[in-house]
Amino acid sequence: MRTRVVALEAQTGRRERPCSSPRRLPARFTSVDTSPTPAPDTTPRGTPRPGGTASGRPGTPAAGRANAPASGRPGTGRHRTGSAGAAEATPRTTDTGSGSTTGRDTDARRAATGRDTDARRGDTDRDTDAAVRPATSRPATARPTASASGRDPEVNRATTRLGDTADPATGTADTAGPTPASRRRRTVLLLLGLTAVTSATALVLGLLSWAPEPPEPARPLTLAEGERLAAMRVTNLRDLRSGVRVTAGSDAARIELVGWVDWSRSLLYLDVGGPGAGAERGLVQRAGPVLVIRPDPAAVPTPAAPPLVPPTDRWRLHRLAPGAHLAPVLDLLLGIASDRPDPTRTAPGGNARWIARDTMAGSPVDVLEAPLPAGAPPAAGAAPGNTGAPTPDAGSAGTVANTRTRYWLDQDARLHKLVTGLPGVGPVTMILNRADRPTLRPVDALGGRPGLPRALTDVEQRRLDRLPARLRAQGGATVTLTAPVGTDTNLRGTGWLSWTARTAYLAVADLGVPDRRTLLRRDSAGAARAGLPAAAAGGGTAEAPGRPPLPPPAGAWRFSRSGGDDLSLLVDAAVTAGSVGQRGPAVRIREDVAAGRTVDVVEVGPADARLRYWIDRGGSLRRLELHTDAGAWAQLDLTPAVVPRLTPVPRPAAIPRPGAR
Repeated sequence: MRTRVVALEAQTGRRERPCSSPRRLPARFTSVDTSPTPAPDTTPRGTPRPGGTASGRPGTPAAGRANAPASGRPGTGRHRTGSAGAAEATPRTTDTGSGSTTGRDTDARRAATGRDTDARRGDTDRDTDAAVRPATSRPATARPTASASGRDPEVNRATTRLGDTADPATGTADTAGPTPASRRRRTVLLLLGLTAVTSATALVLGLLSWAPEPPEPARPLTLAEGERLAAMRVTNLRDLRSGVRVTAGSDAARIELVGWVDWSRSLLYLDVGGPGAGAERGLVQRAGPVLVIRPDPAAVPTPAAPPLVPPTDRWRLHRLAPGAHLAPVLDLLLGIASDRPDPTRTAPGGNARWIARDTMAGSPVDVLEAPLPAGAPPAAGAAPGNTGAPTPDAGSAGTVANTRTRYWLDQDARLHKLVTGLPGVGPVTMILNRADRPTLRPVDALGGRPGLPRALTDVEQRRLDRLPARLRAQGGATVTLTAPVGTDTNLRGTGWLSWTARTAYLAVADLGVPDRRTLLRRDSAGAARAGLPAAAAGGGTAEAPGRPPLPPPAGAWRFSRSGGDDLSLLVDAAVTAGSVGQRGPAVRIREDVAAGRTVDVVEVGPADARLRYWIDRGGSLRRLELHTDAGAWAQLDLTPAVVPRLTPVPRPAAIPRPGAR
């Protein structure tokens, strides 16, 4: 028993003293349990404690026995209840030899300062419980606390957790109600919701009341803006190339172009589409005034960027019909570049004006209004003799034909967009992609890719000098003709050539007349031609005619000593290449590939009848080209082969002269 007393003294740190009036006990020490558990003793150790009850009267043994546990074992002290760990203590009795009494309460003033004392007591409770609870003892059953009897609620609150309520029936803390943390969380969420609603309301009201700033009014160009506009064409020529997308016309007459422009070589390479493309639907290349097309009637209406390496077949010389929308658009594309500035359009006091600011390709640009450059097609609605254009209609620039030409120009005088109207075409919108500028390759009809002309080396000169002997030793070759000799004449042909017999025999088709063939035979006696239906002259298609029949059919052959047309000149040059050497200076144009072999392209002859010899490294002639009167290049491809015997064409019997015997 003394051990329990000492343990409780260690727990409370006080000895109990008798008092004349009963005191209110803290809820943690209040219980109807009168087990012999000793009450806390606050007297100094070694001082005997007088017996008595909590009310100051001496306790009786009967009372002690009545409150003893039914099991006959001493009580076990505090019981912890609830998740918050609220402690519930049972009163303890002190056995002094004269009887059991209930434990005296601690100082009532500890209730006011219970937080500090409880913090220290919590550290000693664990040691006390371990000391007073025997290993074989069982915890006593919980007794109702005295807090239900109307004792001071301030004391009870000192022993409960903040935010918990005591159950009047059991004296335990009620943790079902909201804690302060949850109340604070609800408050914060409510405030956030109110803030969001307020912000949304303010945003909606702001959007409803927002009005854009009025644009700056149009004004005359400043000196710097005029200089930039004057230098635009020179900048285009300096940049060499650019990607381009053009929309011209409207409704069913609209055409669309996608591709590239090379101002340095006056070269265009475009894919033409749109509902108004007509016969020009497909790929288009233009070098200067020469236009070749590769028609594709089955192409989708919306154009796409053409392949960088153009196809080698089906190209033909083309003449745009009068009034076609494509011609003025192509002229405009090439006309916005020049080797000198054009200050007349931007002179002070002129019609050039600053319109607005914009952004193109991530760069700020100025929208300027001025007449089209000299040499470009005149804008729609411009009066004769007047370099300006009528005042723009209301609405978007580029949606009506009678608008001034507007330029989207950056700070480096680079043109990014142009909107104008062309007569007979309508509104034209041109967008330039200055970052898309690959090197363009003209098709063979336009001379092929560019090179760096230079004089022949000794090895190249020896190959050219030995070419006739090499061809005679080779014997002959099969030939394929591709000759755009006129805007309305595009020839295709196939046949044989024999350098030993100095004879050529071909079947030639005109793309404009696909059901007819022309048989051409060239020998030492001259040239002979005969027109036949396609089936009688070898068949095939106009793009790929069949070889001429052997022996030559009888028919209305026309004979001539020599021909002056481009086809005759090309065939004659091929036949004589195996007999005589080339005269005049020769220039190596470039290195190229023909039939899978590397060749040197050598140009000889005067400017009005230039010939190009494609000679491989073995000394064989692979192609012969002629610059035609139409400005294009005609090709005769040669493949070494065994040539059949080319019999002469039947000649009409000589008509005897009158009086001759």
